[in-house]
Amino acid sequence: MTEERARQAANVLMAAAALGAAVLVLRSPKLRRMAWHLARQYATGPLAVWSAATVRDAWDKSATSARVDSSRATVDRPTRGERPRAGERSAAAAG
Repeated sequence: MTEERARQAANVLMAAAALGAAVLVLRSPKLRRMAWHLARQYATGPLAVWSAATVRDAWDKSATSARVDSSRATVDRPTRGERPRAGERSAAAAG
């Protein structure tokens, strides 16, 4: 048996075991409640912490990689007759 065939056999065996466990849990109300309870605990604990850490890392990496070239940066200003968007001051109000 080659290594590739051994890996395929192991993958099939693991998939069958996972499917069997899922059927067992779904058929038993007690196991189903326990599985739902554990899933909720995981979602509010380690999963939430991992998600927050991933978002923070992505935010930090985007801040260091996205430098603005101030000589090429432009500001969107309203053209004549166009009303300023919310939060913007008009040229007359700016003084």
